Amino acid sequence: MPTDAIGRFMAALDPGRREAVGAKPHAEQEQLAAAWERELEADDELDTLDELSPPAAEAEAARRVLHREAG
Repeated sequence: MPTDAIGRFMAALDPGRREAVGAKPHAEQEQLAAAWERELEADDELDTLDELSPPAAEAEAARRVLHREAG
């Protein structure tokens, strides 16, 4: 299991998005991973989901971050 923010963020993505994010410059990957960590910390709804399924909470946070980036 990855321990750095980018590795954990990448692991939370579905395979298709993981490939797309992996093709981005490292600096952009760092920004996305930082936004993902902030999303996990700030959203109370994800806290509840995290208690039930940490991988699901991480995947939802990743989805939200990429959705905001695309919008």
